[in-house]
Amino acid sequence: MSTVTETLAATWRLAAPYFRADDIGEVSVGPLGRFRLREKWAGRGLLAAVIAIELAIVAITVALNAWNARFYDALQNRNWDSFVYELGFFCVLAAVFILLAVYQIYLNQWLQIRWRRWMTERLLGEWLAGANHYRMQLLGESADNPDQRIAEDIQLFVGRTLSLGVGLLSAVVTLISFVGILWALSAQAPLMIGGTTFAIPGYLVFAALIYAALGTLLTHLIGRALVRLNFDQQRFEADFRVSLVRVRENAEQIALLEGEEAERTRLMDRFANVMRNWWAIMDRQKRLTFFTAGYSQVSTVFPFIVASPAYFAGAFQLGGLMQTASAFGRVENSLAFFISAYTSFAEWRAVVERLGGFEAAARAARNVPVTPPVVAVARDGAGAVSARDVALALPDGRPLLKVEDFTVAAGERVLVTGPSGSGKSTLFRAVGGIWPFGDGVVRVPDGANVMLLPQRPYLPVGSLRAAVSFPAEPGTFPDAEIAQVLGEVGMAEFAERLDEVSLWGQRLSGGEQQRLAFARALLHAPDWLFLDEATASLDEASEAALYRLLSERLPGVTVVSIGHRSTLAEFHGRTVRLVRDGSVHRVAVASSQAA
Repeated sequence: MSTVTETLAATWRLAAPYFRADDIGEVSVGPLGRFRLREKWAGRGLLAAVIAIELAIVAITVALNAWNARFYDALQNRNWDSFVYELGFFCVLAAVFILLAVYQIYLNQWLQIRWRRWMTERLLGEWLAGANHYRMQLLGESADNPDQRIAEDIQLFVGRTLSLGVGLLSAVVTLISFVGILWALSAQAPLMIGGTTFAIPGYLVFAALIYAALGTLLTHLIGRALVRLNFDQQRFEADFRVSLVRVRENAEQIALLEGEEAERTRLMDRFANVMRNWWAIMDRQKRLTFFTAGYSQVSTVFPFIVASPAYFAGAFQLGGLMQTASAFGRVENSLAFFISAYTSFAEWRAVVERLGGFEAAARAARNVPVTPPVVAVARDGAGAVSARDVALALPDGRPLLKVEDFTVAAGERVLVTGPSGSGKSTLFRAVGGIWPFGDGVVRVPDGANVMLLPQRPYLPVGSLRAAVSFPAEPGTFPDAEIAQVLGEVGMAEFAERLDEVSLWGQRLSGGEQQRLAFARALLHAPDWLFLDEATASLDEASEAALYRLLSERLPGVTVVSIGHRSTLAEFHGRTVRLVRDGSVHRVAVASSQAA
């Protein structure tokens, strides 16, 4: 993002919805029990409490500033009674400060986890709703590594927004509180240079302002490159992590191809990007730290340098000097907030840019279906799946498949064949409503339960019960029913392992995964079952057994299969072939055979 204004606008778009959310959630208040209220009121209440505590802490710092003058005057005057009293007063202030500091952190963390949960649920909804995650991938939208954006960037956004927001509020309130004090002290300690007194109203305020402004300008000039470097670092780290996960997921294929050396080289190339960008961050951070550390050290003595001539001239006592130094330091620190928080600010801007880009990508992918021409899915009562005068295209707009008339009536069993790349799977995706690229309308029976089994089924990480029940929740189907269908598809030995948690997508062979997918279909009993080479990893005898099982267990289901084996024909009433027609493919006239 090129300007602070754009960053703030993006932050508002990301943050404001939470504090307007009408979701009903639970709030636990210790011994008082649990209460249900709208999320916006929980968020607003916690934020108000955090702000109120910060304002109270600023009030304590103002009180401590006045205490400085009294305490050091008591020391200079050797006044024992006043010294003891001021120590007692300090202990009271310190106790209150400790209590406020503890609960500020506690309530801040409470707000962070609630806000993060809400944003995670919201962005997961935008990412996963209506196959949007699939369209984002096809469109190549600028939302690399969505897992990182949801898992890490939301956490960083919430934490950094609260810390920087509360810090800025504290700086502003502290500035307002101490400017008046410092202005009054300027009159008590006039500017003295070489024995000459200069009557400059509020000169200590102007000195702090000039000092902080110069430091802020130099900090920005030195550290502004950190915004882009932090953005790139997050991306490179995520790319490296995803590559490691891919190696783990495909360990068998890599081992069979003896591709370990190639993968090691590829992974180290990815890590080289991490290192190269990290070195750039280190170099820029070193320059910034040289300046900010020096600035901080000079800040410690600068107010004494400015006010000491008046002190040595006897204009005020030691207490006045310490109060002046404390007030000057508070004003200067408030004005220099940007300097002390610059690194966090750079990270925060990078996170805001990443989350803003993710939301924009999700919105762009979601809006594809309403930007004609597209392939739309209409649900009606015709009782058949049909596609007439439909043109399917690739995401880049190149034509792929022309469908003049493709109709499957309820109860039919249809085999779809054709060369690789002809658009068979894409036709299934269009029926499933996840392929908008092209033109025309695909009609699906209203209320029909449609299920698609791909060549490589998805098996979520978790228990075997969850894997076979997907997309239903674990516990939807009785264990006895799950054990029965596992036995029917040839996986009886797994019936006793339903509670076992594993990476089933890696533990099971390709054939076992396809058998499990058939068990999933038997459990869900869909009205329409689309099989996209769902038995390609099985031998012909096992394939035939599963198709016969479908006929016996789900006699009324409509089956549409994609396959290349000629032996599949006997299990289908007719065959639809896709053939090349110039630069595209088209649906040829269907042939029939005995079921």
